[in-house]
Amino acid sequence: MLDANRSGTVTASPQAAATELTVPTAVPVPPVRRTGFTARCTRAALSPYARLSLLLALLGAAAGCVLAFEPQRLLTHGWPPQLGGAAAALVFAAAYGLCTVAFVPRPLLNLAAGALFGSQWGLGTALTGTVLGAGVAFGLGRVLGQDALRPLLRGRWLKAADGQLSRHGFRSMLAARLFPGVPFWAANYCAAVSKMGWLTFLLATALGSIPNTAAYAVAGARASAPTSPAFLIAMAAIAVPALVGSVVAWRKRHHLRAR
Repeated sequence: MLDANRSGTVTASPQAAATELTVPTAVPVPPVRRTGFTARCTRAALSPYARLSLLLALLGAAAGCVLAFEPQRLLTHGWPPQLGGAAAALVFAAAYGLCTVAFVPRPLLNLAAGALFGSQWGLGTALTGTVLGAGVAFGLGRVLGQDALRPLLRGRWLKAADGQLSRHGFRSMLAARLFPGVPFWAANYCAAVSKMGWLTFLLATALGSIPNTAAYAVAGARASAPTSPAFLIAMAAIAVPALVGSVVAWRKRHHLRAR
């Protein structure tokens, strides 16, 4: 209630003021967590280990398809005559990328690219397939395997590799692509588990894969003339980085053991 005093001013009575101060405020209600069978199945399907199991199943299926179709027959039987020109290059690049996800060795695919399309087109198709396959493997590993595998990085070597890829992603991935000591698929999935960015990974893969891919493509294109200067230079470009990579890997291993 409002009371009027002698000076003509109006003041609120203590009872009214107390009523105004005790107005209840809205209390946030915590969200209700669903505990039904469907909700439990959804959480189980989206759990890190369920996604890792899906990744392993996909890789196993891809490897089985490769064993069934035998892509190495391209070196002996050649490309199907129904495809030619740019369409054949695009199909080969897509098949190249999928084969690398399924653990097919890149040197075999690079030789096939050079033998089928020549040095220049072979380099272009093989490099496109390399970036495509690396991107697919990186995406699969990042979405399906990272959450489950990162807690397992407890070994000294694993922690060192993860820290190197996370802090110096571009430089580390560029070195892994330039020197063929690290398997292509292993570099892809190790980078996916780390904190490396997409753009850094793809750019380092594209730039670092050019020399080695070009050497194999030229060797495949000139395989019919093994004494030609181009073939001999290509083989030297393959052997020298492999030797240097082996020496660097041995020295790094010795340095880690000495710690």
